Amino acid sequence: MSRALALLLLLASLAAEAHKPSDSYLHLSIDGARVTGQWDIALRDLEQAIGLDTNGDGEITWGEVRAHHADIAAYALARLSFAGDGKDCPLRVSGHQIDHHSDGAYEVLRFAADCAGAPAAIEVGYKLFFDFDAQHKGLLNLEYQGRTQSLVFTPEQSQQRFVLGEMSALRQFLSYGRDGVWHIWIGYDHILFLLSLLLPAVLLRQRQQWLPVARFSAAFWDVFKIVTSFTVAHSITLSLAVLGVISLPSRLVESAIAASVVLAALNNLWPLVGGRRWVVAFAFGLIHGFGFASVLAELGLPRDALVLALVGFNLGVEAGQLTIVSAFLPLAYYLRAGWFYRRVVLFGGSLAIVAVAMVWLLERALNLKLISA
Repeated sequence: MSRALALLLLLASLAAEAHKPSDSYLHLSIDGARVTGQWDIALRDLEQAIGLDTNGDGEITWGEVRAHHADIAAYALARLSFAGDGKDCPLRVSGHQIDHHSDGAYEVLRFAADCAGAPAAIEVGYKLFFDFDAQHKGLLNLEYQGRTQSLVFTPEQSQQRFVLGEMSALRQFLSYGRDGVWHIWIGYDHILFLLSLLLPAVLLRQRQQWLPVARFSAAFWDVFKIVTSFTVAHSITLSLAVLGVISLPSRLVESAIAASVVLAALNNLWPLVGGRRWVVAFAFGLIHGFGFASVLAELGLPRDALVLALVGFNLGVEAGQLTIVSAFLPLAYYLRAGWFYRRVVLFGGSLAIVAVAMVWLLERALNLKLISA
């Protein structure tokens, strides 16, 4: 049980990531030598970085944001660089607004720049919040001559270069695919839900006890049904949400995702759904699809790029998901016959997942912050 406790403490550290990760949304439009842009930055992140709540009452008002416009502009633009063909294009602020995303209020910083001439290639450097938040991402939407390309800035990829003449539908497709892979790899709630369903795949429930499966093929086909069901389900709702057919409140979706993780892990401790875990994967996969859709929706993609983004992003999610399954299944099958797998991995791991997901559920449903990041 000591190992199970260690696993519980390790997974509990992920609870700080329960809420939607810290993102900012950067839109750039290039027209000849002129660059115009809009940068949506969460007020909660700016509060942590420079302090906006002047009177300390826990609420950030428009008056407090307006009083800090100069500070916000100086802080943000010092962490964004733009160059055309190796020559700096100095940025200047052209306006401030407030907008609301699914996870709260955002400062909308509008800016412009004039390069020395129409560039053939541009370089964008992004360092916002990386000094204190390694999980922060900058989501870039770049428009040039009717084409749009989406990329993600991370601490590991803070400098990116674009050859404007090479922007193509294929490159757009691949960039959305990379976004999908990245999203599933940092989507701890999605990963824990999937793992909760996969943990018993190398075992067989008989006479109130878990026994190892006799053949790898049995475990493989169980996993195949689970992953396929989850994929089909979240692809349906991802498509419907991105295309604007169905829209659900963010808090409801995020709370339901946390609840799905709790229930899937509890089923490993007190089995109610045995060989039909693929049904659970499909049912809750419908909810997870709305969670995936929020990433694409927040990018504010033009209508003519939605289908391309949808297919590329969804295939990226599947690629990231299959990578996780490919790493998990052979190792789980190798360990399945020992007490370590049944007691520590299955029982201890499921218990830890329940604990973490309960924190997520309480935080999301009640809008609390139980564990500080």
